Amino acid sequence: MASNGKYGSHPYAPSAPSLPDSYGPQHSQYSHGYGQPQPQPQPQGWSSSFSSYGQSGFPAGTDPAVIRSFEMVDRDRSGYIDENELQQALSSGYQRFSLRTILLIFLFKSPTDSLRVGPKEFAALWTCLGQWRSIFERYDKDGSGKIDSMELRDALYYGLGLAMPPSVLQLLISKYDDGSGRRVELNFDSFAQCGMIVRGLTDRFKEKDRRYTGSANFGYDEFMSMVIPFLVSYN
Repeated sequence: MASNGKYGSHPYAPSAPSLPDSYGPQHSQYSHGYGQPQPQPQPQGWSSSFSSYGQSGFPAGTDPAVIRSFEMVDRDRSGYIDENELQQALSSGYQRFSLRTILLIFLFKSPTDSLRVGPKEFAALWTCLGQWRSIFERYDKDGSGKIDSMELRDALYYGLGLAMPPSVLQLLISKYDDGSGRRVELNFDSFAQCGMIVRGLTDRFKEKDRRYTGSANFGYDEFMSMVIPFLVSYN
């Protein structure tokens, strides 16, 4: 099956700042809150091996607030937290995330990995969400805590380096249309969902498009395996 991912003159992203490949930084200096982080070296991926649980399980320089958020929900002291515990931990530092968003986070980590997160992954995720929150606030011009479809388009394009045709953008935000006829607006939780869907599928496509041409050949089974997990988590 041949598919084309080219949007405009470049197959994937504009010449603008974007988040690192995979999900986010793993070994940077982690800061609490939503402020813009300082640029840090970005290793590939965000899965890694873990040392024993406790302070040593987190990267050096991890904010104590991040560690406390993790320890607060890791009641069995296993050094790992599941999807419900992750939802609780992240909601202690950000606005409350829906379980749908949490499941999408696990798809970012790995489409086949177990539903649990260790200290290093949690710290990386916290930082990455801080970057996404900064992008969201940059395009929330009136400070209402919500963005409309055009602000979403700009945030995805200029903030995350993800370009979409208008038809795809409209399909993406139709999920949040309550049928009242009012303008569709998204809070940060919904913005994160949209970003993860587009970024996740783009990353999966790029795994097949080794030369970054905007086209790839793969079979029906591969296509379904790529798309269905995101559709299930999104619905």
